[in-house]
This record gives sequence, structure tokens and C-alpha cells, in this order.
Amino acid sequence: MKYDVIIVGAGPGGIFSAYELMKKAPDLRVAVFEAGYPLEKRRCPIDGKKVKSCVKCKVCAIMSGFGGAGAFSDGKYNITNDFGGTLYQHIGRHEAIELMEYVDEINVSHGGGGTRKFSTAGTKFKKICMQNKLKLLDASVRHLGTDINYIVLENLYNEMKDHIEFRFRTSVEHVEAIPDGYRVRYGDGEEDYADCAKCIISVGRSGSKWMETVCRELDIPTASNRVDLGVRVELPAVIFSDLTDELYESKIVYRTEKFEDNVRTFCMNPNGIVVNENTNGIVTVNGHSYEGSERQTENTNFALLVAKHFSEPFKDSNGYGESIARLSNMLGGGVIVQRFGDLVRGRRSNVKRIEEGMVQPTLAATPGDLSLVLPKRILDGIIEMIYALDKIAPGTANDDTLLYGVEVKFYNMEVEIDENLESRHKGLYIIGDGSGVTHSLSHASASGIHVARRIAQEGKSRRQ
Repeated sequence: MKYDVIIVGAGPGGIFSAYELMKKAPDLRVAVFEAGYPLEKRRCPIDGKKVKSCVKCKVCAIMSGFGGAGAFSDGKYNITNDFGGTLYQHIGRHEAIELMEYVDEINVSHGGGGTRKFSTAGTKFKKICMQNKLKLLDASVRHLGTDINYIVLENLYNEMKDHIEFRFRTSVEHVEAIPDGYRVRYGDGEEDYADCAKCIISVGRSGSKWMETVCRELDIPTASNRVDLGVRVELPAVIFSDLTDELYESKIVYRTEKFEDNVRTFCMNPNGIVVNENTNGIVTVNGHSYEGSERQTENTNFALLVAKHFSEPFKDSNGYGESIARLSNMLGGGVIVQRFGDLVRGRRSNVKRIEEGMVQPTLAATPGDLSLVLPKRILDGIIEMIYALDKIAPGTANDDTLLYGVEVKFYNMEVEIDENLESRHKGLYIIGDGSGVTHSLSHASASGIHVARRIAQEGKSRRQ
């Protein structure tokens, strides 16, 4: 088969590439190859009760499928250059913000219209944080919620399905350069391939190992990236309500006194739930929240993460993160939960103390001891951060505050791309989290729009 454009991966980058090509270049024949299922068929057997660990599905329904790993996330689209990736370093700060605002407009017009957009502009909490050795990062955020995010994705797919060819359960094995473009191989048979003039690779974090193979085969330079390690904190929603009512998502950074490491809050979910996440067969922890009040809880959860970036002689940051996550799975059979009071006293939590606490867990996890899993340096930083947050949100350091571990954010190695997000091979674009450049829904989506406009403009110039 011959296409003008093949997009590998139907996560945020691939979806918004396809959407913009449909709008700006409707005459192009575009196909999206996705290893996972359509949105309505994505189901993970892990429920935290009967099934607590990975059953090795052939295709992971959480990490793959239409919508990518972000389909069942909290649906937070942060509009900022302060975090979420380094897209601005390639395309410019103004252009990056403009594209993220455009992505927001699309989300609003496809079912997100009733959701709220929050902003840190003019907030009193910036001063309060600074007075307590904390830094509040600047951002606007559209919170769709897991429920509305699903609706937006559903509406986008319904609009595109008659114009874009989606090929689900089609796992791309190799991408080869051919004289007039690229050949995408998706099976063992000699005829299992499709050719295209231009290829957009948007495989997300779950495709990081595959992306390494592609870069090696096509001689595309790469550089190692970081891995983020930490815990997910769960506490009564009222403790953080002053912050979350005004800002919803507050990205706060603290520099530890002991090691001068940066610890940051990540993915704050007011009135949300803690959930399992499966990454390549490793069960880690994450958090969701819903826009609909009927599915909200009395708890708020957020991650505390420490970034580790390795160079010589050890470069495998993701391998390091995976080894710690596997240790947690070995000790707890999945995710471990511990009371903060037990952690600082040096004892493991048990079912009785958690049941008697003020915080009712929203995830069925195994009571245990996180000090047997996380390296001391990282754990010391997390404890310091909790005490620092207690100064701006009193009650954060309560004994009954729950810590779930481990939370790991894996990043792809950074792929060498230019200002068009194009590799050294003309017509081969690498976008989204798979590029190592974007680390968020908004940045990944914006990268897809950027490349689609570039391709549409090139086609327009040739016709003229």
C-alpha cells in the first residue's frame, strides 16, 4: 500500500498530527498504525483486588491503543514552557505556547467546553511558596478529568475515522528508508508492509525500546535522558483545598538541604483516586480525578518525584527505574502503601494501622516499608519535601498521610531532531514523548500539530 503520510502511534502526538492533516491537507492519503485497540476496546484486567499484578497481555491496554498512555490519565493539559518538555527549544517559546493554546481550543470544541481552565497568574501562593523555600512554576491548565478526556478522544476519533485510515492491532516492526520515502513493516510476511512519502513516529514512552532500535538501524543520534522516581501522596482533600480550589494543578519544586536535589510535585488530583499503572509488565502507581462530582472522593493525591540523570559509565536511566519498580513488585506483589508516620519511625505499615488512620485508601495496595525499596537519597528528599509542604498546607506531614510506591516516570532517550522535529532523514519526523523532547499531553499534542502544518505547507508549496 502507498500513502502520502504514515503515522506510527495513536497517542496525543499521532492523533493531533492526523487531525491537523485532515484539516490542512485533506487531499493527502494518511494512515495511522497503532499496536493497541480502539478506544472502546481498551480494558486492563488489573483491578487492584482480584487481579493485582500484570497478566502479560499481548498488548497493554493502558499504555497502547487510541489515545495512548494519556487516554486514562487525569486529562490535564498544562500550557507552559516551564515544565512538560523542551519543545520550545526546537520551535520557539511563542510558537510552542500558541500551539498548546490551539490544542486547548480543539479539546474544548470536542467535548471539553464545560471544564475549567486554571492559572497561576497573580496567585498569592507564589509568594507563600517563596517564603517557605518552595518554587511554584507558572502555568495555565485545562483539567478535563479522566471522564471528559475519554469523551474528547471519542469525538476526535469519530470526526477523523472517515477521513484518516486507522489500522489498529498493527504493530510496526521496522521503518526502512527507500528511494522515494519510507517503508513501514508490520509483520513477518514479505507483503506485510506499507510505503509512504513521509513518516511521523509518535510511539510515546511505551515505545522507547523500539525507538532505540529504529534510531540504531537508521543511524539517528540519541542522548540519554532522565528517570523520575518517587511516591504518590494521598491525604484528605481539605488539606490542599486552598491550593487546588484556585490552581487545581500546582507544580511546586523544592531544593533539598541535605543533597541539593530537586523534588517536585507532579500530577495533582483533587478529590481523586490512586490507581495502578502497568509499564512493560511492571506495576507502578499513578493518580486520576474526575470532572463529574459523582465519582469524586474525599482525598487528594499527587506525586513527589526526584529526577536522576546518568551519564558515564552507566547510561540506562530507565533500566535503573525499572529495577527499583521490580523490587517494589517483588516485596509487595504490586504497589506498596505506607503511612508517613510509620516511615519516619522506621517501621513497616500494617493493615490495622492503615484502617485506623484518618485517610481511607482509594487503592488496594500492600502495606509495607518503602525504605526497603527506594534509595536513601531519594527517600530523604521526599521526607524533606513533605515537611516543606506542611508549612504551606498544614497537615501534609500528618502521621496518617499515605505514601504509595513506587511512582516512576520513564522518558525516552532524546532523539536528534531539528526545528521541524525532523530527523537527519528528510521526511522522517519524530514527535511526542517518544522523541524524548515532550513529557506531557499538551506538549506531545502540540508537536503533532507542528509537524502536520509543516507537511501541509510543503504540499501547498509544491502545488503552487
